[in-house]
Amino acid sequence: MGTNTLQADFIKNAALSVGFDACGIARATELTDDASFMRSWLNAGMHGDMHFLEKNFEKRSDPRLLVPGCKTVVIALLNYHPEKIQDPQLPKIAKYAYSNTDYHFVIKDKLLQLERIITETYGSNCVSDTHQHSFTDSGPVFEKRWAEKAGLGWIGRNKLLLNKKFGSNTLIGTLLLNIEVESDHKPVAFSCGNCTKCLDACPTGALTGSNMDPRKCISYLTMETKSPVPENLKDKLNGWIVGCDICSNVCPWNIRFAHPHNHPELAPTPQIFTLTKEDWKQMTQEKFKKIFGKSAVIRMKFN
Repeated sequence: MGTNTLQADFIKNAALSVGFDACGIARATELTDDASFMRSWLNAGMHGDMHFLEKNFEKRSDPRLLVPGCKTVVIALLNYHPEKIQDPQLPKIAKYAYSNTDYHFVIKDKLLQLERIITETYGSNCVSDTHQHSFTDSGPVFEKRWAEKAGLGWIGRNKLLLNKKFGSNTLIGTLLLNIEVESDHKPVAFSCGNCTKCLDACPTGALTGSNMDPRKCISYLTMETKSPVPENLKDKLNGWIVGCDICSNVCPWNIRFAHPHNHPELAPTPQIFTLTKEDWKQMTQEKFKKIFGKSAVIRMKFN
């Protein structure tokens, strides 16, 4: 093994040491099938108001264009399944947004720690010094596909990454390295079988099995668009005000394997367990920012 080849085990162990729950590695290459699918998906207008998905299209499908010299994609997972769940009678918030600290900051900090360990051991040339090379659902990266290629699970019919140890309740961090890493990971076979519980449970019909229409997804309607909820979907939100966990909650892999995380930095905002519908109606912008100013909830449509 040459001096410019990193040991996969070292990186995976380093990822665990900084607090990630799983790590996988894949060789950087062009995702031609994903690029073709997404082009058709965008042309059909399926992305709705998420116009950022139109940008950096070529870079999104090939990390070597996103970061010149990139040779390796490191994917790290962080379990976010909470110990305590909201009372179902309260206005509902998706579990990923329970944390009092926006998960983007949590993942970013851990990726920086992981990068520091790698560069201190193998040299600063492991990463680009001119291009952003770490991401968590905020950059032009097909992160779920890379997680699949890195052997961390498969993309289920609910379009979520499913991991046999954690289910789908994981956050994904991506670190692009400019050096080759040997890996023994093998893709995990699609393991949903004939199950269609997520499709059957989706109240808006956003999931079709082979595709997903975000414009009907409750997560999109409550978090990603500033447009009013269409009249034909208003009575189908089922009390969700921040994201949605319906397709995740009914998944047998989550029912069987999801378990509480042990990350203090993902401690929940206490008020999500007490705020009633009336409390939300009477909440001022000032109070909203005071309670949720550092959490992912701040991105919701507040009115």
